[in-house]
Amino acid sequence: MSPARYDAIGRGYSGTRREDPALRAQLHAALGDARTVVNVGAGAGAYEPRDRHVVAIEPSDVMAAQRPRELAPAIRATADALPLRDASVDAGLSVLSLHHWDAGQERGVHELRRVARGPVVLLTFDRDVSGAMWLVADYVPEIAALDRRIFPPMDVLARWLGGDVRVEVVPISRDTPDWTLGAFWAHPERVLDPVARANTSGFARMPTPIVERAVAALERDLADGTWDDRHGDLRELDEFDAGMRMLVAEPG
Repeated sequence: MSPARYDAIGRGYSGTRREDPALRAQLHAALGDARTVVNVGAGAGAYEPRDRHVVAIEPSDVMAAQRPRELAPAIRATADALPLRDASVDAGLSVLSLHHWDAGQERGVHELRRVARGPVVLLTFDRDVSGAMWLVADYVPEIAALDRRIFPPMDVLARWLGGDVRVEVVPISRDTPDWTLGAFWAHPERVLDPVARANTSGFARMPTPIVERAVAALERDLADGTWDDRHGDLRELDEFDAGMRMLVAEPG
């Protein structure tokens, strides 16, 4: 996990990356009756349970500084070396963080399994599904190439987790307040918003010329109606599968 990366990406993160109530409920339900939870890559605290004891792990000072005052401070540590004893918490949680663990991904997943007595819940993206979304496929294929390197396939994650693993599709609501890159599916105008772009790791990790090219192309296609001719039916949907997946692993 790279604290320097999120020190850059995370400025103003909480402005456009707010909790989606439906997603929060789904994540908390997956934690079952766990009373103690380690949240790895805890960031600004989105989706962190307020009614359980949470050990927040976050290496970035910028992200941790955006945590609400009612949440416990985050411990500065990385996923691949959790400062916890074996089976010391009831459950493990990681929300859209694993793709930033770099070379520590497999070790980080094993660490979550090591410290959690019960379920480990991972929210991530299926890179094959997300790569087919219009934004990535038509305008920024470089993000798909990056995602193929940084998002482990579902079967690999299941193998790392071990035990009984289920994978749940998590459709993204049109009105979600959590503006992940996938949440742009029905809102192409958001791509033109530099703040919205900067708060997605996909755009934030792209070189400036690539971002400028994509923005210019989409701005043109919105102005002349090309985007709506190709994808306007998306504006009629309430939700869309942009590749978000929740893995829930019970110990074997």
